[in-house]
Amino acid sequence: MIDRLIRPSRLPWMVHVHAALASMGTALAPVAVRVALALPFLRSGRTRWDGWFSLSPATSYLFEEQFKLHIFNAQVAIPWPDQVAWLVACAEIVLPALLLAGLATRAAAFGLLVMTSVIQLVFPDGWANFHLYWAALALAAMALGAGPLSLDRLLQSRRLPRGQ
Repeated sequence: MIDRLIRPSRLPWMVHVHAALASMGTALAPVAVRVALALPFLRSGRTRWDGWFSLSPATSYLFEEQFKLHIFNAQVAIPWPDQVAWLVACAEIVLPALLLAGLATRAAAFGLLVMTSVIQLVFPDGWANFHLYWAALALAAMALGAGPLSLDRLLQSRRLPRGQ
C-alpha cells in the first residue's frame, strides 16, 4: 500500500526540491565553513599587531610571560617566545585571509588545525567551548575543499583544458 502512495512518478517535485537543496548546500556549505573558521582567528590576529610588522607589547608579554604549554600536568614555557609570537601573529592574519578568499583552502585549514592543537595545550579547558568546534570546522574545510565559490575553483578551471 505504501508503494502506491509514494511513487517517484507521483512526486517529481520532491526530486527537484531535493536536488536544488543539495546544489545550494554544495555551493554554500564550504563558504560557511571557511568564514566560521576564519573569523575567530582573524579577530585574534588583528589584536596582535601594533602597526605594520610590529608586534604589540601585549602580544610579546603574553608569549614571554603568560602562555604556558600544559604537558603531562606540567607547565612548560613556550620556546623562543618572540619568534613564536611573530609566527602566530602572521598565521592568524594570513591563514584566515586565505580561507576567506578560498585560496589554498585545505592547507590553510590544516594550518589552523595545527594552531588549534597548540592552543589546546595552552588552554586545556577551552576544548568544549572553542577548540572542538574550530577543529571540526578545520577538518570540514579540509574534507570539502574551497567549494565552487572560491579562488581555488577559479584557478582550477583556468588550468584545465576545456571539456574536462
